[in-house]
Parts: sequence; C-alpha cells; structure tokens
Amino acid sequence: MAQLDEIKNASGFSLIFKHSTRCSISMMARKNFEMDWDIIPEDTKLYFLDLIAYREISNKIAEVFQVAHQSPQILLIKDGDCVLESSHSDISADEVAEVIAA
Repeated sequence: MAQLDEIKNASGFSLIFKHSTRCSISMMARKNFEMDWDIIPEDTKLYFLDLIAYREISNKIAEVFQVAHQSPQILLIKDGDCVLESSHSDISADEVAEVIAA
C-alpha cells in the first residue's frame, strides 16, 4: 500500500502491471510486454502486482485510479492520474511509449 501512495504522489510516469500468476493469458501478456520493455523511457517506474497475493491492493488501485479491475492490466500513471489503461491483448509497450512521448 505504501508503494501505491508513492505512485499516486510521484511526478512523472509510473506503470503498474497487474497480473495473475495462475493465468496463462496473464503470463503471456507479461512475457510479451517484457520483451518490448526497452522502448519505454528508462526513468519510467515499473511496478508488477501479483493479483493472487495482493488482491486487496489491486482493488485499491481500481478505486484510487477509477478503473475497472482487469487481469492482466496495465495502468500508466502521470502525476497521480491514470492516462492509459489497457488489458489482455491490448497491452502494448509501444502504446505506453507513444503516450509518454506525446
């Protein structure tokens, strides 16, 4: 929960990747995202959340950033606000990089 406060209060970009360690779709989405991670600016803070172990935090993320819970899901946060939310096959490091560059 302390990291969630850090993300909400941070300036710049942070990325939350929520995934289930028991779901093959989640594992594939994470693997594909990690293969392309190098196109995202290095100063972007990345947080991975295991939904199985930390469901309470996932629920709080949905509440704080006003998004529906999905798994897998990425949330790009800029200056405390969610500026991009994607889930399942829509998760894309290219799209994250484009939003950051805009």
